Amino acid sequence: MDANLHFAARTLTPVNPKQATVPRAAWKPPAPRRVRALLDRLRLLYGRPVAPPHGRGLEELILTVLSQSTNDRNRDVAYVRLRARLPAWEAVRDAPLEEVEAAIQPGGLHRQKALRIQEILRALPDPPDLAFLAELPVAEARDYLTALPGVGRKTAACVLLFAFGLPDVPVDTHVSRVGTRLGLFRPGAPFEELHDELLRLTPAGGEVELHINLLRHGRRTCHAQRPACGECALLRMCPYGRSLQGASLTSKAAG
Repeated sequence: MDANLHFAARTLTPVNPKQATVPRAAWKPPAPRRVRALLDRLRLLYGRPVAPPHGRGLEELILTVLSQSTNDRNRDVAYVRLRARLPAWEAVRDAPLEEVEAAIQPGGLHRQKALRIQEILRALPDPPDLAFLAELPVAEARDYLTALPGVGRKTAACVLLFAFGLPDVPVDTHVSRVGTRLGLFRPGAPFEELHDELLRLTPAGGEVELHINLLRHGRRTCHAQRPACGECALLRMCPYGRSLQGASLTSKAAG
């Protein structure tokens, strides 16, 4: 797989693993200074990732579809097999569905993904291509992508950011979880709101860095079920982590 295409111990058991929904009227967004402080701390932990736009929007779109509900390795194997068996996107579009399913089987959910990939390709001009999106305003390019079958805000943001370098920020489950725990997002907010809010909060030019470093933190430390709060370098800045630690200490004292 082309390397330029985008990539994405002992713990405390959570006392309150799910944050309660906060009504919009009661939510106070974080100050820009807090966002910059979090960005700086994440940069100290994970560096400043670089992902120059590669310009291959359709490849990024299909890769993102294949990434759903699987790991990076299986996604990449499925993508390589698909391009090896059906090198032209027109061939993928026009092939029997079963042939596309067989090619991407290692990626999981191959029947659903094969159908979705063909639906997307059939909705595009002939020959299928997305290069024209680079010339559109971000909002117009996003609207075009989200009008395609099964393409949501996260997938559209991956294409806009990683293929064309346009200012958008993908919010996947890791980014959503970490951002909510750190107080960037309103707990219980829908994904549409999360995308709008993260885009509003992200300093200009920091889209790739913030997305990738939040993703890395979610994978390495801020796990869904057993976040390693006791080892987290962001603990002092994290309301969720501090609440877990406080509840754990109270429980031990009561015991």
